[in-house]
Amino acid sequence: MNYGTIKMTDIANGWGVRVSLFVSGCTHHCKGCFQPETWDFQYGQAYTKTTEQQILNALNHDYIKGFTLLGGEPFEPENQRTLVKLLHRIKERFPQKDIWCYTGYTYETDLLEDSRARCEVTDEMLSLIDVLVDGKFDEDKKNLSLRFRGSENQRLIDLPKTKQQNKIILVEI
Repeated sequence: MNYGTIKMTDIANGWGVRVSLFVSGCTHHCKGCFQPETWDFQYGQAYTKTTEQQILNALNHDYIKGFTLLGGEPFEPENQRTLVKLLHRIKERFPQKDIWCYTGYTYETDLLEDSRARCEVTDEMLSLIDVLVDGKFDEDKKNLSLRFRGSENQRLIDLPKTKQQNKIILVEI
């Protein structure tokens, strides 16, 4: 897996100050994407044990609220197999910190049902995420006044509550 960048102090992609990893590779190719260079799975640098240690070290500060995955597309199967291991390490080492993930896939149809996104670790990865921002960026529904998302069709889903209540529970902003 490759990644484009790591933001060690990000305040735009979730509550509080966060560490954010922008992975490479995306098959959605949304019109108006703010990072089309990340569509290429070879873009950026190779994700290594050193990269992972940098992320864990950055999270090891009281002022860091959590971790955010963006892309590219974290739920491309090629990325999930690496990311699920990272998410486990974050949850084990920092159980008080939350994990957000941005995906162009839709929770009910693409991540829970048979689709291009589903693989052997999808359910495991979903179990480690606290907030899932789902849905492709839609340039026709772009709204700069929205918090933590780019277009009105995208949702901020509270995954633990959604699983517990067996229905979509949106995060209250």
